[in-house]
Amino acid sequence: MTDVQTPPFYATGKRKTAVARVWIAPGGGNISINGRDGDDYFDRQSSRMIAKQSLELLEASDKYDVKATIAGGGQSAQAEALRHGIARALLSEDPERRKALKRAGFLTRDARKKERKKPGQPGARKHFQYSKR
Repeated sequence: MTDVQTPPFYATGKRKTAVARVWIAPGGGNISINGRDGDDYFDRQSSRMIAKQSLELLEASDKYDVKATIAGGGQSAQAEALRHGIARALLSEDPERRKALKRAGFLTRDARKKERKKPGQPGARKHFQYSKR
């Protein structure tokens, strides 16, 4: 009998301008981000916790290896983008997990970004003072 390897499941997670490309495969719970260990990549404990939330919700933190490449945004946005990507990858493996992940809010993409500056004005919402004369 041959040992059949399951292919890794892929998903993209996003938040603000951060984009996380995530691959999950059955394994021992290792998280690798941009070629570095997950605990080394995120400085803050809160970011590490946020990144692992979707795995811990399904009690699967030691059942899957996660490999991710993250670009853009800040540390908090990257952690939430990784959480979103992991949740979507877990969902692509087993659609039965949708209810739990959706209830926890891990499948929602947070699209809020900084509003762009408008031409002829000093900022996104600020306008030059009107002068009648």
